[in-house]
Amino acid sequence: MFGTGNTKPRLGIDLAGGTSITLSAKSSDPKAINKSNMDIATGIIEQRVNGMGVSEAEVQTQGDRNIIVNIPKGGDKQTAADQVGTTAKLFFRPVLALAPSGLQAPAPSATPSTGATGTPAATPAATGTGSAAPSAAATAAGTGTPSASATKQGRPAGEALAADNTPSPVATTGAAASAAPAAATGTPSAAATPPANPDLSAAMTSGTVPPELAAQFAALDCSKPEQRNKNYQGADGAPTVACTQKDEKGLFYKLALGPVAVEGKNVSKAQASIDTQQGGGWQVQLQFDGKGTDAFTAVTGQLATQPDPTNQFAIVLDGQVVSHPYVRGAIPGGSAVISGNFGQEEAQSLANVLSFGALPLEFTTSDVTTVSPQLGGDQLKAGLVAGLIGMVLVVLYSLVYYRGLGLVSIAGLLVSAALTYSIMSLLGGGIGFALNLPAVCGAIVAIGITADSFIVYFERIRDEVREGALLRPAVQRAWPRARRTILVSDFVSFLCAAVLYVVSVGKVQGFAFTLGLTTALDVVVIFLFTKPLITLLARRKFFSDGHPWSGLDPKRLGARPPLRSTRRRNPSSSAAVKGA
Repeated sequence: MFGTGNTKPRLGIDLAGGTSITLSAKSSDPKAINKSNMDIATGIIEQRVNGMGVSEAEVQTQGDRNIIVNIPKGGDKQTAADQVGTTAKLFFRPVLALAPSGLQAPAPSATPSTGATGTPAATPAATGTGSAAPSAAATAAGTGTPSASATKQGRPAGEALAADNTPSPVATTGAAASAAPAAATGTPSAAATPPANPDLSAAMTSGTVPPELAAQFAALDCSKPEQRNKNYQGADGAPTVACTQKDEKGLFYKLALGPVAVEGKNVSKAQASIDTQQGGGWQVQLQFDGKGTDAFTAVTGQLATQPDPTNQFAIVLDGQVVSHPYVRGAIPGGSAVISGNFGQEEAQSLANVLSFGALPLEFTTSDVTTVSPQLGGDQLKAGLVAGLIGMVLVVLYSLVYYRGLGLVSIAGLLVSAALTYSIMSLLGGGIGFALNLPAVCGAIVAIGITADSFIVYFERIRDEVREGALLRPAVQRAWPRARRTILVSDFVSFLCAAVLYVVSVGKVQGFAFTLGLTTALDVVVIFLFTKPLITLLARRKFFSDGHPWSGLDPKRLGARPPLRSTRRRNPSSSAAVKGA
């Protein structure tokens, strides 16, 4: 409508069918439940729902601790109900292989490259037979110098991970990894201790990607949304694959990731700041708790000895890679900084993700409402029938009681209905307003509010006619008194709707919103349509002469003739007195 393409209101779950899930936040720290964290949770839950393949889902906050998830008909309701309220999972995983996805790449060589120590390269190609081989761009040679493909294509993001108290230059390629003397040999440095996780240590020192993971890596196409948004990691923290989002060059990257090294819950603090020591760029500072410090120190020492891209540390949130900086050396002390080509918004977004992973913020499912499309259609039909019955009764009452003036009220109701329908259609596409069953009830109640405004004005006019005034003066004198009454009445209704909208949660807000909207439109209609229309009709003979079917017949209204005759006899009486 009006160029937006929205020709009808957007229907809510209870009318169109689907599932509505209400999540309530809880935390041992009351300060953790704030607007910032609720907004972050809303964004993550929205990504999670979209990752399930659900289209046109709505995720929005209501109140200070509730999140409403509306999944339309056709979505995977059971999966959504099981997963949407779970706490986001944040993990730090070592990168085993990395390659651009969705591009034509040269076939890999038959002979795997070897490092300086003779260890096979960390290529995603399987060591066994029959496994799929990925592109050569994913090959990470065991030498200290990364291959050309790894340098040019294997570095979609130039973030570097270093100790918080050590200046960390911005890296644009993986070549910085070769600067460390230990990296040239591919042998762990003496200072580095093996990770506490034996599976992680084996994956990082074996030099190959497991065959099953290699086949999954080769088949992954991150240019396809259904594959890019899928969460491939399981609950056991085993090696997996993941995708990055599109970079500034429009490329997607896929990664083969090792077992979980550090969990997000071990991040005690993360914040974005400006690096005043290295050119004033934006960076992300993070701190780990005791358990996270030990694991982080061990794994960074191990990663620093690896060639690019296996010297990278992927930060994975719900299966999506949000960053994968490379490691320059072991990072003890539990404090680290991620620096790179960050803007302020990117740095703050990454810090929020890291903080959210560490916050003790959980959600409980307080309400799940599932409506079948058939039941939703029946409810919509019942609501429309109820509205139509209400409209017909108002029209009949207006015609019987007000006769010709009833046509004015009917025209006003039609104008109000057209405006309400148009605005709801626009709001459906503009702000995502969905018309639910309580909102339909609010629209039905609004019929009475609109009709009440007409009645107030009509009765004021008829009062003036009863007093013996002609129609045109009666219309002008009745308006100020009627206007005050209408404004006070509509203000009270609008105030009630506003208070109800603020304090209510869920579908009741739909009723309050519609009631407030139609009340505001009633003022517009009565001022800009009804008043001018009656002013014009007062000039017509049918109404000005008080036709019996006009609704303004003085005899029918019980106008007092003695009052009129007294006014007419006053001049003659005065003349008689003067003549005497």
